[in-house]
Amino acid sequence: MKNLCLCLSLMLTGSLMAQQVHTHGLGRAIYFPNIPGFVTVKADLHIHTVFSDGSVWPDIRIEEALRDSLDIVSMTEHIEYQPHKKDIPHPDLNRSFEVAQQSARPYPSLLVVNGTEITRALPPGHNNAIFIEDANKLKIEDPMEVFREANRQGAFVFWNHPNWIAQQRDGIATMSDMQKQLVKEGLLHGIEVINDLTYSPEALQIALDYNLTIMGTSDVHGLVDWQYKVPEGGHRPITLVFAKEKTPESIKEALKAGRTVAWFENLLVGREEYLSPLIEASLKITKARYQGIASVAEVFIENHSEVDFILANESPYSFHAHDDIVIVKAHETTKLEVKTLTQLTSFELPFKVMNGIIAPKTHPTVVLKVEVKD
Repeated sequence: MKNLCLCLSLMLTGSLMAQQVHTHGLGRAIYFPNIPGFVTVKADLHIHTVFSDGSVWPDIRIEEALRDSLDIVSMTEHIEYQPHKKDIPHPDLNRSFEVAQQSARPYPSLLVVNGTEITRALPPGHNNAIFIEDANKLKIEDPMEVFREANRQGAFVFWNHPNWIAQQRDGIATMSDMQKQLVKEGLLHGIEVINDLTYSPEALQIALDYNLTIMGTSDVHGLVDWQYKVPEGGHRPITLVFAKEKTPESIKEALKAGRTVAWFENLLVGREEYLSPLIEASLKITKARYQGIASVAEVFIENHSEVDFILANESPYSFHAHDDIVIVKAHETTKLEVKTLTQLTSFELPFKVMNGIIAPKTHPTVVLKVEVKD
């Protein structure tokens, strides 16, 4: 009887573990709040599989995206670089997209759009074209003409890893005359400020100077879990896109309008007009009170995001249990004891957000408005 109970127990445990393994988003789902007027869409639009130089089949990319609770992905295989073609011949360059789209069909929460990577020496370097109709038609020798064809297909086109030391030895993103011409003709729309394990302040400055959309991507070739140490609490870099609704058409419109913030490690990088509303939506005062006759206010701040916000105090007040740097951890509530000198019914706490970046070496300010209730 004991052996029978043990076997039943092991079978039940195994069944539960199997169910957990196949539960998408288990323990790693990425969440960021919406901002006023827009839905926050989680996107990774630079991904590789065995159909170019990646290590996995497209269905694994879909499984990873579901576990990360992404909203939209694109398999962006290299056109000109196909190291696995002897083992996996595929004359149709849309095949990776088709396999990924089929794998994602049971999961309507995840959108898959067709894309490809135009793979050239600098200039123009590597560039992704997403929301395309047919990758085969981009197999064109002339570098300017391939961008024109992508745009004829209605693509959103962005410059990949402009700081990649294999092409830019000093690691400093620099605009060439060809790229300036692409921007002038409206053929280049965005630039990766974040790619894989790197952040480029020079690419951010290019985005601001040339009105290019700020992008953050994984450019993953191996396993997401291994590359970004997800089991240890890491995450892939992504682009947060602020769209009117979660449809391919609306997301493409938002990308072309530049409504994005890139998330990398514990950094948020974007234009102030979009980053500041995201921070404000993430940090909420849930309660504020004084204890008896004391003039030290207890302020409770909830963080509804994946980022541990690093806040530098810019108020006239000092704190009772913190220095002027306060860390509000992701999805936690932080109690701040504020020495207001007299009991107030309301006051403001301005903070500089040190891990928010709106320009090189420039950080946004958030103002938390406190209403004290008995």
